[in-house]
Amino acid sequence: MQELSPDSGAVRVLVVEDDQGIARSLVRGLERAGYAAQCVETGQAALAAEPVPDLVLLDLGLPDVDGVEVCRMLRRRSDVAVIVVTARGEEGDRVAALDQGADDYLVKPFGLAELLARIRAVLRRTRPTAPELLQHSGLVVDPRTRKVTVDGAEIALTAKEFDILECLAVDPGRVVTRQEILERAWDAHWYGPSKVLDVHMAALRRKLGRPGLVETVYGRGFRLAEPG
Repeated sequence: MQELSPDSGAVRVLVVEDDQGIARSLVRGLERAGYAAQCVETGQAALAAEPVPDLVLLDLGLPDVDGVEVCRMLRRRSDVAVIVVTARGEEGDRVAALDQGADDYLVKPFGLAELLARIRAVLRRTRPTAPELLQHSGLVVDPRTRKVTVDGAEIALTAKEFDILECLAVDPGRVVTRQEILERAWDAHWYGPSKVLDVHMAALRRKLGRPGLVETVYGRGFRLAEPG
């Protein structure tokens, strides 16, 4: 388990998950989104984690202590934000976790973009000043201030260009479909020509000044390309 520096400045997220594959994937996605993340496999390790995290992603099916009990004990000790991420989708499990202090409940499988959106929503309620930076290969997107920098230089974007870039930056490397971008950056009921996206995408690429950073995946959509 990697220790988190209390002076790192980033929001500290503790992933409590005994499936190592899922845990690694979550930590990688969180770090790409600008969070300081670490993982533990047991409830006892979660309760003993130092420094105390800002937010906990808590699986319920842990090998030593039931996750609902871990949630209850976390809530008794601190005001840390807790999002349950679990395969248990029954109403009784949801009610039990929420009654014991969970701030949100997400059933597996889920997309990273949805998880990050839920994290931002919870942090807005529990830590209004929490940083929400999305970072990838020298690109930094700040959803709170709507500022974008590339290698430290601020880039002036229109509102639509920012919304498009944010769609891609929440999960670098994932292909985001044209329809998904249109629904998120325009409207879920957008019926206009999809070519409008190409116009904004061309302007966004030109302003970023990094050829290849926004990659077209023909027949599928767009994504932020990996370095190199």
